Amino acid sequence: MWASHLRGCRLVLSWKAPRLYTRGEMVDTMRTRLDPHAVAPELMRAMRALQQTVDNCGLEPSLLQLIKTRASQLNACAYCLQMHTRDARRAGESEERLYLLSAWRESPLYSARERAALAWTDALTLLADSHAPDDVYAELSREFSEGEQVKLTLAIVAINGWNRIAVGFRRLPEASQGHAPT
Repeated sequence: MWASHLRGCRLVLSWKAPRLYTRGEMVDTMRTRLDPHAVAPELMRAMRALQQTVDNCGLEPSLLQLIKTRASQLNACAYCLQMHTRDARRAGESEERLYLLSAWRESPLYSARERAALAWTDALTLLADSHAPDDVYAELSREFSEGEQVKLTLAIVAINGWNRIAVGFRRLPEASQGHAPT
C-alpha cells in the first residue's frame, strides 16, 4: 500500500509491503476459531435451509457449482474451494474448466449463459468495487429469466455467506491428500 508522510515541506511517498506472515503467525491463523453450528445452531439451520432451497431451485447443478467455486476463489475460501471443486468433479465437471475458472473471461470453455452467471457472481461478490454494473446486468437479462435472476442472485448470496462464515471462523479444508512442506 502506498503511504504518504509529510516531512517538513515535502511529500514523501513510500511503499508499505503487504503484511507477510512468519511461520508461527501462519500456523496461528490456521486454527479454527469456533464452530458456528455448535454456537448458533438455529441460525446455521436457517443457512442450510437457504442453501438447500437454492440447490433445488431449478438452475443447472453444474452452473451452481461453477458460481460456488468462483465466489470461493474471489473470497479466498480454501474450505469452500476444496468442497465445491470436489463436488463439481464428482458431478462430471472437467478439470480443465475448473483450472481455467479463475480466468473465465479469457477462456472459450464457458457458454454464454455460464459467462453471464460468472460475471454476475463477480459483480455481486465484489460489490463494493463493481456496484453491479448495468452492462453485466444486461448480459444476465439476455441469458436468464427474471425468476432465474432471483434464483441465481440468492445462490450467490448463499455462497458468499458460507465463504464469510468459513473464512471468518477459519474453517479449514481437509488435509486428505498431501501436506505442506516443512
